[in-house]
Amino acid sequence: MPSYDSSRSRLRLADRHVRVLARLAEGKTPSAELFPSLGELQALGLVGEEGQLSPLLRELTEALGAPVLTISVEITGEAGPVHHGAVVGPNSVIAHEGWPGEEESEYIPVEPSTLVFELARMVHLRRGADEQPAAPRVVSTMRALDGAFAVITAPSGEAEEDRDAVHKAVTDAGTPGEMAGPLTELVLALNSYWRVTVAWDGEHDGAHAPMLRSLAVWDCGPRGYWIREQPKEPILPGQVTPESPLELVRSDAGEIWRRLTGLLPEKEELGPRP
Repeated sequence: MPSYDSSRSRLRLADRHVRVLARLAEGKTPSAELFPSLGELQALGLVGEEGQLSPLLRELTEALGAPVLTISVEITGEAGPVHHGAVVGPNSVIAHEGWPGEEESEYIPVEPSTLVFELARMVHLRRGADEQPAAPRVVSTMRALDGAFAVITAPSGEAEEDRDAVHKAVTDAGTPGEMAGPLTELVLALNSYWRVTVAWDGEHDGAHAPMLRSLAVWDCGPRGYWIREQPKEPILPGQVTPESPLELVRSDAGEIWRRLTGLLPEKEELGPRP
């Protein structure tokens, strides 16, 4: 169920509620399948009987109606995938954060100057250990990674057995001997892997053109951060196959911060506003 906290302008909304609000903000009637969601918003007092929107929704609907940037943060950990992100409007920034197993996300206005801080917090960026990796770059294939993940999704419960099984899976998939050990250790140490994608309406050859920048990272706990350089982001549907190369490069929190900052376009990269 949707809810709100007026003291901090926080809203808990599911995607279906957001679709209702977007339609109403455009002066349109939500489709029939969204009527139950509309009823929930009306029962909460966020939408009036005639479709009027509460003042509490002003910043959210303004940002959704004319987004300058849309940021998606996809994180996969032990509890499965969770989606966060932000919508940057002309006058406001709305961050949203999900929770494993929950339909609703929390939407809250944030200061534009803190946007990179918000993204860093969403991916739990922190100073890592100073452990030096056996290899600063790990190269294999997506087939090997799929084999390794198949093992860790059904662990034996014995650490040494699992390590041997992962090592065998990546080796059997063709990973070179000098890479099989480092890849095995990274897979076993993996806390989460995440991808941040920034999308905006830019300009190319004098015409509007959709623009994307992405960063994909493995958070391997004591074994540090690893930027996934291959498959290269942004990935299009059907682009990755089992034969696609996998390349991971050791990084640190400072470099990840710089990469996150670099995802955001400069003012001159934005297309003209309608």
